[in-house]
Amino acid sequence: MNEEIRIHSWPCSYYLDTSKQWVSGRLSLTPVAIKFTADKTGELLVNFHLSGISEIKKESSNLIFSSLTILEKNTKHWFSSLQPNRNVVFNVLEHFWREQLLSNQGTGAEAGALQSTKGKELTGLLAGSQKRLEDTAKVLHYQGEQFDNIMRGLNKIEGDMDVADRLLTELESPSWWPFSSKLWKAPLEAKPKETATVSDSKNQEGIIIRIPVIITHRTDSNVKPGKLTLLASGLEISDCNSQVIHRFESKDVDDIRVHTPYEISVRQRFIGKPDTSYRLLSAKMPEAIPILEMQFSKKIQFLEDALGFAGARKSPQVDLGTSIWQAATGLLGGVMQPESPVGGEGMDNEQVQLQSHERISESEAKELKQILKKLKGLALETEAELERQDEALDSITTSVDRATLNIDKQNRRIKKLT
Repeated sequence: MNEEIRIHSWPCSYYLDTSKQWVSGRLSLTPVAIKFTADKTGELLVNFHLSGISEIKKESSNLIFSSLTILEKNTKHWFSSLQPNRNVVFNVLEHFWREQLLSNQGTGAEAGALQSTKGKELTGLLAGSQKRLEDTAKVLHYQGEQFDNIMRGLNKIEGDMDVADRLLTELESPSWWPFSSKLWKAPLEAKPKETATVSDSKNQEGIIIRIPVIITHRTDSNVKPGKLTLLASGLEISDCNSQVIHRFESKDVDDIRVHTPYEISVRQRFIGKPDTSYRLLSAKMPEAIPILEMQFSKKIQFLEDALGFAGARKSPQVDLGTSIWQAATGLLGGVMQPESPVGGEGMDNEQVQLQSHERISESEAKELKQILKKLKGLALETEAELERQDEALDSITTSVDRATLNIDKQNRRIKKLT
């Protein structure tokens, strides 16, 4: 992820200690740093890493009102006249600062990048692919359950139509026919049992991912911390106390806009009343966007600042997992046996030398092989589930066609009776 992406910026004033005066400018937040640029000169007066922050506080005094202070190492930075207000800026900055501290990247992203080995890079790549495949499997599993529910509903419809057919047969029969009263009693007695089966089929939906977010509602200029939960059937927005603020079912979501890799907006349109819209900002949003893209592929839109992130996510999840598994398998073999290059005769000397120097440890190779084994199993399970759902779709289509023909037939019989 590009560390120079500007997540947010706010007009404010910064107290320049060297000249003992306030300077107007813009406070900017990137994924790893905080910056302040003066309006008049365009000079970058503040630029420090989030991991270097010791404290963020809301402060005021006789001379400075409604200010925000950031303690960076031994230097205290004062910001005032924050727009739209101090609470908004404080909530966003504190969220990204805390997420940096909680993540492995927080206490030295630059040093960690220099010290990372080829084995660690491969492990991270494959672990991320495994996580995406697991999320895909969860969504497919829920879709499979939905198909099963549809099939149960169609079976019940067919049973009800059999009852209707028997009733029509009785109405069409002469009054002297002796068996007419027995034609429809048995199915009616079985109805409570059928209803119980349908009610028992309800099961809990699985949570795919839950991340902390900063929430902005359409009708409210303030922001507040909360949580975004992605479910197989939709998404849920809740506050810090896990109280649900709003729940969007999949069918309720009209569009999702990705403003940056860290910020999205979700909207449900209404006719004759205001839309329901939420804007969500999170340091963990890059983990949630691929799942949203998979669930709402026809409703998600990447805006200009997020187009680069969208390009990296073009390939389908299953194909991505399979290609990474194949590439990593070959690369793992090349790293373990540098004397037999992966690229064959077409590989140049520089690449061969690079591979020969980037050997990985036995423990890393063992971990990679375990992840690869899991990846292959997940890919095969996902493929099998997709094939099962294709068969289920064919069965559903056949059942719907059959039900349509039966309905038309019974309509004609009813018209004759009337």
